[in-house]
Amino acid sequence: MEEQQTMEVPFLSAKSEIADKESERLSSYQYVGRTGSVIPTASLAGTEVSVEEIRSAAAFSDYYPPSLHAALISSPEPDPDEQAIVCQGAYGGDYGGTTSELQRQILDEVEIRELLIDHVGHRCCWGSRPARTWKIHAVEDCNVYVGTLETFIEEREIIKEREPYHGGKIDGKDKGPALGIWELDLRSEFPVLFLPHKESRAKIPHSEAIEKCSGCAGRGDIVCSACNPDQEPGFYKENRMSQCSTCHGRGLIAHRDGSDTICVKCNGKGNISCPICGSRGLIKCELCRGSGSLLTHDVAVIRWKTLSTRKVSATSGAASVPDEVFHRAKGVQLCNTQAHQCTPAFFADSFFLNKFSSEVIADRSPVPPTARVVCERHSISVVPVTRVTMAHRRQSFSFYIIGFSREVYLKDYYPSRFCWGLCPCLDWLKL
Repeated sequence: MEEQQTMEVPFLSAKSEIADKESERLSSYQYVGRTGSVIPTASLAGTEVSVEEIRSAAAFSDYYPPSLHAALISSPEPDPDEQAIVCQGAYGGDYGGTTSELQRQILDEVEIRELLIDHVGHRCCWGSRPARTWKIHAVEDCNVYVGTLETFIEEREIIKEREPYHGGKIDGKDKGPALGIWELDLRSEFPVLFLPHKESRAKIPHSEAIEKCSGCAGRGDIVCSACNPDQEPGFYKENRMSQCSTCHGRGLIAHRDGSDTICVKCNGKGNISCPICGSRGLIKCELCRGSGSLLTHDVAVIRWKTLSTRKVSATSGAASVPDEVFHRAKGVQLCNTQAHQCTPAFFADSFFLNKFSSEVIADRSPVPPTARVVCERHSISVVPVTRVTMAHRRQSFSFYIIGFSREVYLKDYYPSRFCWGLCPCLDWLKL
């Protein structure tokens, strides 16, 4: 089993670009069942988390036993009963591997002081005495865990389309049986796995048929409702005229000097034809364009989309961590499995992570009855944030150690500063 490589990704929300073109077409859906395939996938989505989600998760955090990722001051001797975390994939463990890389991230007192001394040493106006001599009063775990489950589905449905039929040959059932919706070969249309959404349409062969137009009952014309408003369906009267509104039926226009002129609007007739149908009583059916027949065919509408489930769990200490700490943090994947249907990940010595993974899987998004699951992807990420409090007599200060890169964040108060905020070094150091 190969050792899993830890991968750092931006932790706070940032829009990721989805690949526009697939690098390899799928030859069959059977290849999506294993994680070792070279099928193109969209970039990992759903792992970003906002500060508001962290605060909310920390407010409802439950106690969980300390794990390898907790803030610990470890002893030099390892626990003989301690085992490496192992994440096993659902199908042969393609993404399985030990997290020995994570084991090396546990901090002891010497390392904590060395990190702080190095951080202080890059500040020209800071003294190292507190970092060297003050007592480490508390080391607090402020970790945040993000679990995601992405379900990539293919949904198919049949709709019937109609168009006017003006004669000609059709591709009907006499040419062969119509294919079922899941019998259509759409491999050329198959998108990149875990693409947010894609829709395609395909005409179903041998599904054409001719039917009588329902709008006009096959006549090609419908009764004009303007000049035949009171007629029963299918009955109409021709040459129905309406009184001219300009001359009020006289055919002449009277003037003040007593003279009359012929009404221009009705040409002296006193009545005018229906403006809609010309007093024919009928108008052409818009549905069949006057043909009386419709050509129908079945169209398959295929939608590929990713259903996402995400769960955030944070320790209670994460609620008071400054926002900037999480903006600087990089999340590290502890587990990333891909299979037709993912099962909870297994960590050999972390009850919390096993339970957390099971909760994410249990919250799987419901799949519509017209859809099928193509593939699933399950990941668990953590951003290790450790808050260290150092004290001397009645004074104390805190700083943060962020991620596996061990970046030190100390902004508010440090007891041995000599520039009192007036030194320009604070600007170029971006403190």
